[in-house]
Amino acid sequence: MTELIVPTPEAMEQLGAAIARQLRAGDLVLLNGELGAGKTTLTRGLGAELGVRGAVTSPTFVLARTHPRPSGAPLVHVDAYRLGSALELDDLDIDFERSIVVVEWGAGLLDGITENWLEMDIVRPKGPSTGSGTDYDVAEARTVTLTGHGDRWQDLGWVGAARD
Repeated sequence: MTELIVPTPEAMEQLGAAIARQLRAGDLVLLNGELGAGKTTLTRGLGAELGVRGAVTSPTFVLARTHPRPSGAPLVHVDAYRLGSALELDDLDIDFERSIVVVEWGAGLLDGITENWLEMDIVRPKGPSTGSGTDYDVAEARTVTLTGHGDRWQDLGWVGAARD
């Protein structure tokens, strides 16, 4: 487990870019945090580094959005807020083995999906979003805790190097 203080939205996007450099087909990233915490901001940085086509926005109303890349595994961005079980996540028919998958609001939904995932908990110091509907709507530092699950994510030493 590694904990970071991410001071700005730009730094959150940079963290997303650093994570993207570690990702390959079959990887799953789980993002936890309340509205406005920075989940989509982080995913936007991840998508930019991966060179995905199309703007990375919250897939709230479509549940999952696939962002193709000119080369390499596509990025699948999932908003699992309205899903109630791992079975419902599985029903989205996502090709987990050939994609890089980022799941927002997916805590407790990964049973049977994979044995390896990177979990990120993003905490705002002053409570919930102001309700403006934009991700990272208050420019205040966030605390991000990264936890690796399974053999693939046991070594998070690259996080320290990415921060420097």
